[in-house]
Amino acid sequence: MSTFPSDARGALGAALMVAVLAAGCASGSKEQSSSVGAGSSTTAAPSESNAKEPKMAAAGTMPVKPEVEPQHIEVQHILIGFTGSVRGKPITRTKEEAKTLAYQLLERARAGEDFDALVRQYTDDQPPGIYGMSAVGVTPLPGEYPRDQMVAAFGNVGFAVSPGNIGIADWDPATSPYGWHIIKRLK
Repeated sequence: MSTFPSDARGALGAALMVAVLAAGCASGSKEQSSSVGAGSSTTAAPSESNAKEPKMAAAGTMPVKPEVEPQHIEVQHILIGFTGSVRGKPITRTKEEAKTLAYQLLERARAGEDFDALVRQYTDDQPPGIYGMSAVGVTPLPGEYPRDQMVAAFGNVGFAVSPGNIGIADWDPATSPYGWHIIKRLK
């Protein structure tokens, strides 16, 4: 025998009761978490939605794919290499240290820290690390490089984000052999 009413009016009443209870529980948990003070030793458990969210990024820094792939772009990047990855550079960090540093810098850049300053302080390339690229099959403008003559991951990220957005190209022996590239699309 079912515990729910069998007629339509009873089912509707039961559904409304569940909705009211759910709304009450939701508003109660919001009130409880907002009443926890800065000096309190009690901490509210993170909700499922905010437990998975990354730290807040500055406006325009998260990767947003352009509506139409551009023919020409300009990017600025921070190269984070590791021992032996960049010829002529005396880099002493391990591959794991390089990855950790790259993702720390990505987070800082997305939080709005001055990208130029991060480039000057951390890049294993030449500051300012600004490159123009043309899409495959498009004649490069003066000072640009053809996309297919650059490290593949560098172009893949640069062409995949809109101006002002920041992405990362992970180290890969085939597509990003020099290390991690934190890439900000300028134009």
